[in-house]
Amino acid sequence: MAAAEIKPTVKGLNRTEALASIMQDPVWDVVVVGGGATGAGVALDAASRGLKTLLLEAQDFSAGTSSRSTKLIHGGVRYLKNPRDWGLVHDALVERKRLIDNCPQLVHAEPFVLPCFKKWEREIYMAGLGFYGAMAGKDQIGRTRMLKPEEAEKVLPGVKTEGLLGGVEFFDAQFDDARLNIALIRTAATHGAVCLNYMPVVGLERIGGLIQSVTVEDKHTGESHRIRTKMVFNCAGVWADQIRRLADPQAAQLLRFSRGTHVVVDRSFLPGDAGMLIPKTRDGRVLFAIPWHNAVLLGTTDVEVREAEFDPQPSEDEIAFILETASGYLAKPLYRSDVLAAFAGLRPLLRVPAGQSSTAQASRSHSVISEFGNMITIAGGKWTSYRRMAEDAMLEATLRHLIEPRLCITKDLPILVDETFNPEVIEEAACQGPENDAKVIEYALYARDFEGACTAEDILWRRLRVGVLNAARAQELLPKVAAALEGREYVAPAASVTNEAEVPTEPSSKNVEPEVSAESLETPTAAEEVVESAEADAEVLAEPPSKSETPESSVKALETPTAAEEVVESAEADA
Repeated sequence: MAAAEIKPTVKGLNRTEALASIMQDPVWDVVVVGGGATGAGVALDAASRGLKTLLLEAQDFSAGTSSRSTKLIHGGVRYLKNPRDWGLVHDALVERKRLIDNCPQLVHAEPFVLPCFKKWEREIYMAGLGFYGAMAGKDQIGRTRMLKPEEAEKVLPGVKTEGLLGGVEFFDAQFDDARLNIALIRTAATHGAVCLNYMPVVGLERIGGLIQSVTVEDKHTGESHRIRTKMVFNCAGVWADQIRRLADPQAAQLLRFSRGTHVVVDRSFLPGDAGMLIPKTRDGRVLFAIPWHNAVLLGTTDVEVREAEFDPQPSEDEIAFILETASGYLAKPLYRSDVLAAFAGLRPLLRVPAGQSSTAQASRSHSVISEFGNMITIAGGKWTSYRRMAEDAMLEATLRHLIEPRLCITKDLPILVDETFNPEVIEEAACQGPENDAKVIEYALYARDFEGACTAEDILWRRLRVGVLNAARAQELLPKVAAALEGREYVAPAASVTNEAEVPTEPSSKNVEPEVSAESLETPTAAEEVVESAEADAEVLAEPPSKSETPESSVKALETPTAAEEVVESAEADA
């Protein structure tokens, strides 16, 4: 059956119709710059209020931080250490429950176990994680409890059992970031928003102190378009300062950037339904091992970078750090050859006060900034709080009389998910071998016609998650999907050579690995995501278990925080 004959269950994204809308030269109530989580949230909020809304994305929807997160919707346990962040944690936990209610197809409660290998750790962590759960109030999604050693082994099969003294089970939520982003975009379109990807903003026209129009350049045709608007929401994530400098080349920088890397390995390393929280790493973060889409996701790290690249790449140091740290807690040690895929994303962090050097310490709070007369910039934040960020931004626009005062309805607004296909089933089959390629091609044509996909990378990395789960299969599928999208028959090359040692990451237009700073090498870090995200945001304290079973090929011995003062600090922070 041709893709055009299949009727979507949710309003589709039609690029031809969207282009026709801007060619009519209307005056838009709202132009949203950025098609990640923040921009999609603002576009949905604005459109659901009845405002004439246009969203513009320079790449594919969610191609940046919003598709490269740790796949968690959470409050951020590590922020409990600072009472000033407790409000941030509570608000995120409220939003976590709203997302589960509004989009149960893509967001669900997930159990996690923090394994304990030292006396009194269970009691210390139980106090902190119990408080974390209680902060959600009526929005709790699971009961926090202490586990005996045999219970921990049962709930978390795959954990190292030598020296295991039990653990603490708690709950957060898991999701598919790129698919939720597409669902938000399509829900916004259903409410009347026009959404265009591959349409970067290249200019802002200011007259009389106000932005009168934005200039965009279609990446597919090279054509420029002038778009008139009453106001602009700058939701460009790590590229927000670049948009601000189109209005004022001297605008001060608001953001700094942190790269977070994730590694994907086979599900056999953690075959149960629960994820594992490794409570302390050398970079001051935590490490998660999470069952996700029939694989195990390991991450993340924290490497400060100077430039906001479109396609950040993980370094071998970060990959080695993740494997080494996780091997200290898993029954089966991890080797470089076990890596099925690796990816990296950049977190947009508000610039921190003087004297605070580590991006791992930076809060994921967001800021709404009114500037340049009629631009509102949303900076910082994380996936969990995207809806609240949009509501705050719309309130600021209302108070500034940039939009008409209308009620926000997104707290209980269902997020529409197209159920014509089941992408998770298709990608699982695709990862198994080429015998399932026909199903991938069928879905690719559908995603092109109704989900805004323009390239094979859009299909394999974001509409499906094959590139994130199995880089080798994604590389095999790329030319086949590209041929199908162009309407031509795929012809296999006469000879094909595969370099199995190649780092499996998303194809880069530059193919240049980002440089790791000297500071990053001194403090091995691994870059949720965006998003958000990128991100593994729970900090508690534990001494890693014995390294007796860690493979000899591990890069370095694991540092273990055993100082009594750290235990006291952890107890005070988590009580």
